Amino acid sequence: MIKKDYILISIIGFLFGILLYPILKNIQLPFLQLNAFTMTLIVLFFVVFSNIALAIAFLIGKKIPFVIQFSKFAAVGAVNSVLDWGILNVLITLSGVAAGPLYALFKAASFIIANINSYFWNKLWVFPGKAKMTFHEVMQFFVVSAVGLVLNVATAALVVNGIAERVDGFSPKQWANIGAASATIISLAWNFVGYKFIVFKEKTIS
Repeated sequence: MIKKDYILISIIGFLFGILLYPILKNIQLPFLQLNAFTMTLIVLFFVVFSNIALAIAFLIGKKIPFVIQFSKFAAVGAVNSVLDWGILNVLITLSGVAAGPLYALFKAASFIIANINSYFWNKLWVFPGKAKMTFHEVMQFFVVSAVGLVLNVATAALVVNGIAERVDGFSPKQWANIGAASATIISLAWNFVGYKFIVFKEKTIS
């Protein structure tokens, strides 16, 4: 592992911890009291955890190089997910709306913002290559991501506006986050395949 990887994964861990705040505040876990102390512990935990996880990935990567690239992608995917969910929860808090057509619009907006962030992380760190962006590459990225957006929003809307109406036990805000998590799993799998084999297919693993 090189120094740049330590720095970048630490930034990812820090952002992940910080961006959890609006999510945790909305879902209101009964066993977790949110305050400055607990949030500091959460942020520190994810900074340390992310470094340990990537170090393990580099050890395994000596035998299976693919693991290094996928681990970086997973880390970027994780921080993009909480950016997505964090923005979503801020919009829910500000509007008081956690379901219906407006929820789908909130989910689309949060996903698009997170996806812009995703492009730069993936281009410069996960699938490194030529630093110069090309129009063709950017268009490919956004086409792949657009498909991911459709899968993401459709999955989230299906969970929140379909499944949630038939299953009891969770609040609307909790269902909103369950929908976001389900959507992330589907779109993350699609995006990795699309970025690796279409957008950045000529890039090499670092």
